[in-house]
Amino acid sequence: MKKTLFLMRHGQTLFNKRRKVQGWCDSPLTELGIKQAETTAKYFKENNIVFDYAYCSTSERASDTLEIVTDISYKRLKGLKEWNFGTFEGESEDLNPPLPYNDFFVKYGGEDQKEVQLRMATTCQKMMEEDNEVVLAVSHGASCRNFMRYWEHTSSITQQAKIGNCCILKFEYEKKEFKLVEIVNHNFSGLRDGLSVIS
Repeated sequence: MKKTLFLMRHGQTLFNKRRKVQGWCDSPLTELGIKQAETTAKYFKENNIVFDYAYCSTSERASDTLEIVTDISYKRLKGLKEWNFGTFEGESEDLNPPLPYNDFFVKYGGEDQKEVQLRMATTCQKMMEEDNEVVLAVSHGASCRNFMRYWEHTSSITQQAKIGNCCILKFEYEKKEFKLVEIVNHNFSGLRDGLSVIS
């Protein structure tokens, strides 16, 4: 039976705004981040998307986003956490090495890229093996990107640009495989004026 996973990134945080490395460390949603999550909630409602269950990482920015997007019960999973950047956590994003990071952060107490991919893939597979057909999971930019990479051999679409705050990746899950079928990137440029546009 074909199931659906909506994997999304959390709303903008204080560290996002200040361009700080934010993996396993955490910071609160900004006012814009809250509005982004509210816009996403409206998108799901207007498209009649109803979730059977929801999951998020153990980071507060993910659970806060999820609670704005939906009021259904959910479970927090460590497997959905962001990449662990070791001693780079909380530092300026200017210190990041060029992409791809590969195993760069391992010598600083962080994770290898393949570890992140496998962790996300294993966690999402376990989620989808539960008795739910339509699932929401709120995670993080690099984690979502690496989950996409892990399953790029089954998917015909991809996104080269950065995965923005509250970006939604729609996957179909069947026969223990994920296939990316849609990317929903919101245009939040009008949010400060009380407007929002979905693109």
